[in-house]
Amino acid sequence: MANAVSSFQLHIEPTISQYQTFAAKTQTSRKSQKNEPRIQNQNSRSRRKSVNLRELRSYENSVSSTRKLLSLVNAGSLENALHMFETMLKSTTFVWNVIIRGLVDSGLFEKAIEFYCRMQFEGIKPDKFTFPFVVKACAGVFCLNAGRNVHSIIIKLGLNLDIYICNALIIMYAKVGCIEDSEKIFEHMLIRDIVSWNSMISGYVSSGNGWKSLMCFRRMQKLGVEIDRFSYISAFNACALEGCLLHGKEIFSHVLKNGVELDSMIQSSIIDMFGKCGEVDYAERFCNGISHKNVVVWNAMIGAYALNGKSFDSFSCLEKMQDDDNLVPDTVTLINLLPSCSKLGALLHGKSIHGYAIRKGYLLSHLVLETALIDMYGKCGSIAFGERIFFHMKKRNLVSWNAMIAAYIQNSMDKEAIETFQKLQHETYCVPDEMTFASILSAYAGIALPKEGKQIHCHIFKSGFSSGTFISNAMINMYAKCGDLDSARRIFDNMLCEGKDVISWNTIIMAYAIHGFGEYCFGLFSDMKNEGYEPNESTFVSILSACSIAGIFEQGWNYFDLMKNYYGLDPGIEHYGCMLDLLGRVGDFEKAKTFIEEMPLAPTHRIWGSLLSASRHHKNIEMAEVAAEGIFSLNNDNAGCYVLLSNMYAEVGRWENVERVRLLMKKRGLVRIKECSIIECNGKTHKFRNYAKSENGIEFVYDVHGVLSRSIGEDLYFCGDTKFKVSSLLKTRANSPMWHGVRLAIGFGLIRTSIGEPLIIRKNVRICEYCHSAAKKISLVTGREIFIGDPKMYHRFKDGHCSCGDYW
Repeated sequence: MANAVSSFQLHIEPTISQYQTFAAKTQTSRKSQKNEPRIQNQNSRSRRKSVNLRELRSYENSVSSTRKLLSLVNAGSLENALHMFETMLKSTTFVWNVIIRGLVDSGLFEKAIEFYCRMQFEGIKPDKFTFPFVVKACAGVFCLNAGRNVHSIIIKLGLNLDIYICNALIIMYAKVGCIEDSEKIFEHMLIRDIVSWNSMISGYVSSGNGWKSLMCFRRMQKLGVEIDRFSYISAFNACALEGCLLHGKEIFSHVLKNGVELDSMIQSSIIDMFGKCGEVDYAERFCNGISHKNVVVWNAMIGAYALNGKSFDSFSCLEKMQDDDNLVPDTVTLINLLPSCSKLGALLHGKSIHGYAIRKGYLLSHLVLETALIDMYGKCGSIAFGERIFFHMKKRNLVSWNAMIAAYIQNSMDKEAIETFQKLQHETYCVPDEMTFASILSAYAGIALPKEGKQIHCHIFKSGFSSGTFISNAMINMYAKCGDLDSARRIFDNMLCEGKDVISWNTIIMAYAIHGFGEYCFGLFSDMKNEGYEPNESTFVSILSACSIAGIFEQGWNYFDLMKNYYGLDPGIEHYGCMLDLLGRVGDFEKAKTFIEEMPLAPTHRIWGSLLSASRHHKNIEMAEVAAEGIFSLNNDNAGCYVLLSNMYAEVGRWENVERVRLLMKKRGLVRIKECSIIECNGKTHKFRNYAKSENGIEFVYDVHGVLSRSIGEDLYFCGDTKFKVSSLLKTRANSPMWHGVRLAIGFGLIRTSIGEPLIIRKNVRICEYCHSAAKKISLVTGREIFIGDPKMYHRFKDGHCSCGDYW
């Protein structure tokens, strides 16, 4: 009860006091009614003074807040600056310019563009100081559309001749690959300063045109424009880009002659230029002459060693940097070291660098380092680690996507590469470039058929990259491996003479080689020399592969001798593998064994695999065991070699050896690749696996397959003179080789295609001898050409014969 009373008093007391105050005010008011006019005038003046005072204080607070905001941005305290920005008055353009500049300087380009849009939405007009930062933000996100929109607003506001805005636009267009737009802006500028020239010179370098960059540098010199350190740095970068040592030395002498101060940036640019021009000794000599080297200079030297294949020297350079100058590696150091890990296959060193980067916090948001790690893991065959980095990246640029696609391709994961490419196409800020298409064409070459090959070709054509040499070479390779040799030759013939390079010739020679047209390859080799192209190691891989596949023995040895004695080229493991194929083809195993022993290179799985294939063809089990021991000693993960040896043991009834090979496969975690054959009919792709009766609705194929088998005189239960176990002889028709995927694909293609139309089939594994024999007979009986492509070559079956000469 007491609580209730006290509560009531608390509520009623304010009411009583308010009444008393009101009464007193009323009494006073009555007394002062006589003096009311004079008091009103005094109050009016007082209110005006109060308003002016409030406005003055508000202005002073606004100026104080703006100054504080500016100091926070200049100090790099962006988080505090953003918090203050949200609480202060934002009525002036200057305030917005300050915060947009802070965001751009901190690399938050998307946020800067967002604030620019917000500024316009709130009715604040941008000025000539706003646009340089906004344009830089557009360049930072590589967004051409956003850049063009901002440029159009600049033109509408009549600011398109402002020198600072023009300089920013030059850099932006160069970064997004539109150097022609940069040139137009530069040429229309009424006044140019040193920044304008440097922007154009570095812009050409960014777009990959070092020669134009050097021409712009020369033009700048002739016009008497004063050259600064940034001009020299861009010029050295241009020389490095084009590998132009002579121009690089000339600019270097110009620097020394004019007494330009050699700061760390110029020193590192000179080392980088010498390294990229292949003169690592010059770079080393210049680096040793620098008395006080900082981490930038050491990074350039490490990069020069890595770029020139001196991987061990790059690690030694790191040790000197740490021991002699007591310097700590930064992100650039790690980025420059990773290619050395890739070159040596040093996965452990690469992981150590990755761990160091995590401990130092370098991986929080460093795109270049993350991309370099993806590249390293891809080249070292540890694709799972590369995937983990890629999927956990907060931001990805086009280079990151390209690195992931290339990593998949390097590890023969063509399907995953294509899936990644398809995801990239849905990205807003990343548009596939020439490098993307060149990489993905390799993936399509690995698994595609003509229809899919033409689809990616159309996509490239629409993107405007189809005329480049790099892309044309990749398309020749893709069409050849898709089985469309005519399209491959058409692209080659349509390339201009100046558009072809030695890679173009190597690719078309290899295209004919894998299709078994050895004589065509020889003609192309002669044409290549007549047009002034010097054959290289890859050229002889192509020409020797042609001899190997087509079985042209004498000419093969002639080309091998020509390579060594006339052109002075050292044969690599692929060249020796081709020659071993030729020896194995004629069954000269003694010479083949001696050839392997006298090789200056250590035999790899390519060499032993070639000997094993020859042993299988000639049914030489003793030589097959020699080859197998070589393969086992390498701990090779190619299950095909194990399967081939197991089949050979089965054919001669050595079942204990079959079991030994199978146990060895199980111990090493090797799994036999499931065979898959693909055929394209009426614009649709159909897949067939061994003994699969339910896929693609192919039951009708089984109904007609027996007729086809009887027409080629094939026994449904027994093929060849293989010595099977009794239990194997009891296997049913369903397990006969006639039900292999490639046989089903042939039957399906004969039914679904027009009479006389060639069949093109892709296989993911080597064709077995039973299916090879059947395909020859089917081509004779049906009068059809049948192309069957496996990982090594295309078998062209026609009139009962195969282009491989029954050796593969």
